[in-house]
Amino acid sequence: MNRRKFIQSSVVLTSSAMLAGQDVLAAPLLKNIGIQLFSLPKILEKDFATGIAMLSQMGYKEIEMYGPFPFSAQAAIDRWAAITPNLGFSGSGYFGKSAKEVLTIIKESHIKVPSIHTDLETLRHKMGQLAEAAQVLGFTYVTLPAIPDEERKTLDDYKKIIDDFNHIGESAKKEGIRFAYHNHGYGMVEMQGQVPLNLIIEKTDPELVHLEMDLYWTVAGGGDPVAYLKKYPNRYKMMHVKNMKKHIRFSGDGGDPKQWIELFPFMTTADDGVLDLKSILEQAKKSGVKHFFVEQDMAKNPEVELKKSIDYLKKLNG
Repeated sequence: MNRRKFIQSSVVLTSSAMLAGQDVLAAPLLKNIGIQLFSLPKILEKDFATGIAMLSQMGYKEIEMYGPFPFSAQAAIDRWAAITPNLGFSGSGYFGKSAKEVLTIIKESHIKVPSIHTDLETLRHKMGQLAEAAQVLGFTYVTLPAIPDEERKTLDDYKKIIDDFNHIGESAKKEGIRFAYHNHGYGMVEMQGQVPLNLIIEKTDPELVHLEMDLYWTVAGGGDPVAYLKKYPNRYKMMHVKNMKKHIRFSGDGGDPKQWIELFPFMTTADDGVLDLKSILEQAKKSGVKHFFVEQDMAKNPEVELKKSIDYLKKLNG
């Protein structure tokens, strides 16, 4: 082999080696993948510590808890007690533990809690207790998972909620925590020429009201997750990562639990749906999302399904 051919061959081999190594060297798209605990409530109710340890072994680094908690408004506790017979479990909040016991368990599993889901009445009247819990567990966000249906019947109702959100956000900020709103399926159909969800985003103070996007409910309500992320950069701080077996919409406006439950069977693991998760997650990072929680509401086989989701997400490169 003459000198010129040797150099050419060396360049080709070096380039091929570099290309082959790109997948290995590329940084993962998501770090510190989290999970919403409503994905495995029965396991946690049976043995909270074992459930958290299982999540840690799968590779989850963050959790998002859901209420009611011992300090929650009595109305929220009563509402939860009324629906749990149909759910098949009653555990929530600290699952019978104290806040300090929960802290010990999650520390042992090297897991952090950036966010908790709580109810509107607790946000309105018990911000001090939320802040005390945050001091123990270390969470930043107190997040509203849904606006009660009786408070979102009309566009005027939504305008009142906007004022409420700004006040709640201000109250949270004074306590050293942050308020966030998690969108559900409602509020994405026009009312009197305006889309309520857009109105909430545009009329709330960005410094006081943060957002958590639920991919599944956004799509089910007719929204485009990427379009929302682009339109409202730096508003979404968290995301529920879910996938759909097929593209499906609510039977109505997404305004009641019956319509939500109808769509539960179409939820699937991150690797097994029709949503282009990689593109969505790439845009989410560009738009300022910091925390990504897998959520598969009351997964039938959490030990299998939740592992499949994180295994898939860990393979995505940025």
